[in-house]
Amino acid sequence: MNDSRLEALDAWLGTLPTLGLYKLEPASGDASFRRYFRVTTADATYIAMDAPPEQEDCLPFVRVLSWLESFGLNVPLLLASDIDRGFLLLSDLGAELYLDALLAEPGRADSLYGDALDALAAMQRGGTVVIDELAPFDEAFIRRELLLFHDWLCTTHLQYSWTAGTEKEWGAISGLLVDRALAQPKVFVHRDYHSRNLMVTPDNNPGILDFQDAVAGPLTYDLVSLVKDCYVTWPAEKVDTWVDGFYDRLDPDVQGKIGRERFHVDFAFMGVQRHLKAAGIFARLNHRDGKPAYMNDIPRTLAYVLVVGKQFPELRFLCQLIEDTVLPGLDVVS
Repeated sequence: MNDSRLEALDAWLGTLPTLGLYKLEPASGDASFRRYFRVTTADATYIAMDAPPEQEDCLPFVRVLSWLESFGLNVPLLLASDIDRGFLLLSDLGAELYLDALLAEPGRADSLYGDALDALAAMQRGGTVVIDELAPFDEAFIRRELLLFHDWLCTTHLQYSWTAGTEKEWGAISGLLVDRALAQPKVFVHRDYHSRNLMVTPDNNPGILDFQDAVAGPLTYDLVSLVKDCYVTWPAEKVDTWVDGFYDRLDPDVQGKIGRERFHVDFAFMGVQRHLKAAGIFARLNHRDGKPAYMNDIPRTLAYVLVVGKQFPELRFLCQLIEDTVLPGLDVVS
């Protein structure tokens, strides 16, 4: 199969005098159009990013990387770049994903999540100095994310026929989720802070990846992504302990704006929004991008929504939709 971008990336790497002789092999892909390759030389390894300019802009990645580095967080070092062609050479944070480590050794969870919560608190504290430079996670943004569930999972994948009544119910729930999100303190939000974007590292754990879509948004968004992960599930008691632990890490001025009880409620509603969006993205990855494996993560993702939804009467319609239509439909619609 012809891969002209890989050939161009290889040719570009060959012009970098610091590399010398090297071997280039796939490292990973992600849910975007970016690809990553491991570059192995006689005495070191690096990561080369291929981000086609037609689909991906490298500049946000470079900008956010510099911010996170300034906060003291463990992110790849930018060693060389060709922004116009979408090529970056980065330091290598290793090959052990949080997800792999957690699945292999669940007993490490408290230690690994403790480090990730520390890093998240540091990200939010450091982010106060750049908050005004980030795109806002505003009402329009939230509604676009919610429509991913409505349009891609329900309408496109399940061919669900919305009626005036169900659209009204959906509109009420969307409005509630928007209001709950916007009422939270605004912080630096990574937007994809979970086990597939965190690396286990020997120093300054974790290594943080996939941060280019950072926004100024709700306090609990990244916490939901981390401890209510779409790829691995933990007992509710353990999640509650981590949520409390993160609240204790917040600066006193932030705690003064939001008490512990409200923090837990905001976390719950934020999870509904985040997981509806994620389920919609998984359906879009299947239909638009030809990546059907993500469909397997939808039941786990929507299970979080059901747990929260059954605690709040205003989410009754959403629970019914998921239980009666969405989950059964996943078994019969390809």
